[in-house]
Formats: sequence, C-alpha cells, structure tokens
Amino acid sequence: MSALSAYRHLLRSARIAFEGDAMMFNAAQQESRKAFEQNKAVAGEAAEALVKHAKEVAIILRTNVIQGKKEGDEVYKLNIHDEIERGDNESIKKGRKTQLEMGGGCCGGSGKK
Repeated sequence: MSALSAYRHLLRSARIAFEGDAMMFNAAQQESRKAFEQNKAVAGEAAEALVKHAKEVAIILRTNVIQGKKEGDEVYKLNIHDEIERGDNESIKKGRKTQLEMGGGCCGGSGKK
C-alpha cells in the first residue's frame, strides 16, 4: 500500500467513524495531514512502517470507534454502523471466571480478604 492510498484509507475511515460530527472529522483530517506532512521525507523501511501504522489506525477507526450523541439527561444515541466489530463477550466472561477460580483478583490483587 502506498502512502497516498494509506492516507486516503485513513480519511475514508475517519469519515465513517465521525459521520455527523464535523468538528471531530475536521480534527482527524488535520491530524492525518499533519502526520503525513511531517513524515513526507521518510523513505525505506521506516516509510513502510509508517504506512502500516496509518493502515492500522484506519482499521481501528472504522471498526472500533463509535460516536455517541447526548439526547437527554442520561440518554445517548450511538452511531453503530455495519463495520463496527461486534462480539458476544464470551471470551471476556470466560477469562474472568477462570482468573477468579484460580484465586486471583483483578488488577494484580489476590482476590482474598
């Protein structure tokens, strides 16, 4: 993937992630441009690493960033689109149960009082 295509991919992902939030989209656009401008003289493996990083950021924006809009005192409307990762949390529940069964607590504690 070239730097130009990575840049375009990043902008498309930001547009999807921040749809309806012009301020956030403009900020993401400016940050992307700034990062690419600062690194335009980089070549070789370092450039490939930066392109890979941009691609990874684009994937995270597209699949893991959800915009929320406050619609009441404690009510938010989330902009969940088709590309957002959805999971069933089974692995999280299973991991926590296993940790507690082993006598471990969260955050490095022993779980015992």
